[in-house]
Amino acid sequence: MSAGKFLAGFLVGGAIGAVAGILLAPKSGEETRQMLADGAKDAMKRADETVKQIQSKADDVVSDMQKKGEEIKEKLQDLINKQKDQTQEV
Repeated sequence: MSAGKFLAGFLVGGAIGAVAGILLAPKSGEETRQMLADGAKDAMKRADETVKQIQSKADDVVSDMQKKGEEIKEKLQDLINKQKDQTQEV
């Protein structure tokens, strides 16, 4: 699953949950507004944490790919050098 789809699902799920909570909870207007504000803050906090986790994982993947790329580059350079040495010997 892509990070974009996950984040979109996360946000849509949070919005649906918030609407359901408002519709099912008999509270005064002030209580409902406070509940909405608290819910929005909580949703933003969770979304921020999720984005940070995704960013951390992406950074790890990029770092691993860079290391693998360097390893491949070194192996190719060794093969090229060996090939040059063999052609010079002949």
